[in-house]
Amino acid sequence: MPNGLTTSAVAAILVAFIAATQDTAVRWADALNQAPAWYASDQARRMADRVLEHQREHGGWPKNTDMTLAPDPAALAAARVRPDATIDNGATVTEMRFLARVNRLSPETRYRTALLKALDYLLAAQYSNGGWPQFYPLRSDYSRYITFNDNAMVGVATLLSEVANGSGDWAFVEPERRRRSGAAVDKAVAVILRAQIRVDGRLTAWCAQHDEVTLEPRKARAYEHPSLSGQETVGIVRFLMQQSQPDARFVDAIESSVAWLRSAQIKGLRLEQRRDPTLPEGRDVVTVADPSAPPLWARFYEIGTNRPIFSGRDGVIRYALAEIEHERRIGYAWLGTWPAKLLDSEYPVWRQAHRTMIKD
Repeated sequence: MPNGLTTSAVAAILVAFIAATQDTAVRWADALNQAPAWYASDQARRMADRVLEHQREHGGWPKNTDMTLAPDPAALAAARVRPDATIDNGATVTEMRFLARVNRLSPETRYRTALLKALDYLLAAQYSNGGWPQFYPLRSDYSRYITFNDNAMVGVATLLSEVANGSGDWAFVEPERRRRSGAAVDKAVAVILRAQIRVDGRLTAWCAQHDEVTLEPRKARAYEHPSLSGQETVGIVRFLMQQSQPDARFVDAIESSVAWLRSAQIKGLRLEQRRDPTLPEGRDVVTVADPSAPPLWARFYEIGTNRPIFSGRDGVIRYALAEIEHERRIGYAWLGTWPAKLLDSEYPVWRQAHRTMIKD
């Protein structure tokens, strides 16, 4: 054999090569994290066909669904008309982005038809004041509120901004839908600026959800109270900073929310995951005093006092993570470093670019 390799060694190398070059399964959670060329692959197209099967008649998609799995054929017809299309947890926006990438490299009428139907769904779901509910068709619960939670509305508005631009993955969209997408973004920006919460006459941050009529901060689940959000505010500020022609309203909104985020820093505290075999799931989440720890931010702050708030399923507001039940302590992101990158690098770049508009 060449280079002294035995027949068995060559066979082993060949097996390893074939295994390395075979189609490796891609999880739905990683569908938007692949190399650009992958979206032209057979695997990507197979996944895209699965995505089409899960699309609802209204044009959107349900949340928390593995789009790599085929729906139950016996339940497919009933599922298509189910009123569970949503923008929560990245649903609909994620499917649209994935299909658009596949369609750009492997154009198919069925992909474009599904994308235009989804685009029409997002445009129909928008309130006249510019906000988006969590679910459409509308429900009677808190999902009717304008939903900033988990960047739901910002995700939609960002996608529509790209559609309105009409380049890249969205070059196939005709001018009228692009125009309507741009108008929807303008309305979204307007309602974001109007919804920013004032405390003692000063602009601060946003709640995770706002009333769809009055724009007042609203409660969602029992443990999600009207509050100032240390997480959702970050996504909103990033979205506002992306706007190409900001005026004084943008500057005021961004500057005031950044000032609020700085004031809301929690210093000297470290969030720690601890193993504890005596507890369900064998772990706990605790806060530990640590003068050297980087700043933390709370998910929710009490309006008026700026105190971090925590709550269990009983709906009672408490002021320390340790005071809520174990299930909610480990099952929700109460504290994090969400604003750190925004404050440390992204905002300074934006401020420098718009320094002539900012009054020190």
